[in-house]
Amino acid sequence: MSSDSQEIRRSILTKWHESLSKYGNLFSSDSISGTSPPSVFVGSYNYPKVFVGPMVPPIHGNTELLDSPEKWKGKTLEEIINFRLNLVRGIQKIAIEQTDGRYIENLQEVTMSSKPTDLDLIFNKNVSSNISIDGESAPFGPVGEIKSAKFSGSTSTKPIEKIFYDRDMKAQDAVLKLYNSGIEISKIQKCFSIGMLGKKRKLVPTKWSITATDDIISKSIIEKILENSLIDTCKIFSYEHLGNMFSVILFPHRWIFEMIEAWYSNGILGFGSDNEDARGIDHPPNIAGAYFAAKLGVSEYLLKNKIQSGVLIFREIRPEYAIPVGVWQVREGIREAMKQKPKITSNFNQALDIAATKTSVSKKEWIRNGDMTNMVRQKTLSDFI
Repeated sequence: MSSDSQEIRRSILTKWHESLSKYGNLFSSDSISGTSPPSVFVGSYNYPKVFVGPMVPPIHGNTELLDSPEKWKGKTLEEIINFRLNLVRGIQKIAIEQTDGRYIENLQEVTMSSKPTDLDLIFNKNVSSNISIDGESAPFGPVGEIKSAKFSGSTSTKPIEKIFYDRDMKAQDAVLKLYNSGIEISKIQKCFSIGMLGKKRKLVPTKWSITATDDIISKSIIEKILENSLIDTCKIFSYEHLGNMFSVILFPHRWIFEMIEAWYSNGILGFGSDNEDARGIDHPPNIAGAYFAAKLGVSEYLLKNKIQSGVLIFREIRPEYAIPVGVWQVREGIREAMKQKPKITSNFNQALDIAATKTSVSKKEWIRNGDMTNMVRQKTLSDFI
């Protein structure tokens, strides 16, 4: 992490600690009463016995925005982190196969709810002031081991309720059914995580459920776009938010996909990349959940426009992205990029120039750290069609 990033991170966390004063001394409390967005979290530590519980802010009312990434467009990094750090996570240790029982069933009802839900939690001891930042899922604030929990009534989201009671449907089919019903991806991920989907149900750590959901949906979309006609020009889209710059190149080619990331560490550029063809990715991804999140964002565009193309994405992670807030920002960043008016060219090299110019990383460096670019640059557009 660069010195700029460290300073930004310190500033954000200092302001957060100062903001806690309006809630009283939360860190000396052994209880909390508030309205969950609704939100639940399944940890990965100590798998297959994991820490599971709701996330609740110390306020009542409409708290939906605190855990709705799809609604965070235009919010600053500091605003989003404050949303998240004001969520107190209650936990109990549960075996992943245990998807029934009063506690888990209450959490499933919270997850299914169509609106924020009131909760009262009593902890075994005062909540911990440690916060969780792992880069995959959005961060959250203090953690407390639950002694007892009171859940208020909730109103079920009908498509989710229907899937929940269908124990003959595979988890993959359930994810796609919910997605095609218009349920937000962040909501589907929570259902997957808390053991509500499939025949053989189990709890799935939140950061794993995020990637699995993006992967399932994008694979299904790509199967459909393989039947579409190829585009006949290169299109370059770009979008910047939260210290991340995305440049997306669509070019005439059967589906192939590569994402290259560049980041700064102590003033030194680091890179990572992954790629695939129509058979899918054939190796453990180097850039993890961001890869699948980006693939989902761009494949939705291709499906909507009934086209097929090769895709190359440059993601520059700038120092001002001081605290990772989750791979949702990659998915939403790509979705927003695809809504912008594209630059159009018939020359792939020129497309690379345009895409690279949007970043502070040179075209030469992007090419050097990717696998696809050299292969594509050696061909003419007529070779792709």
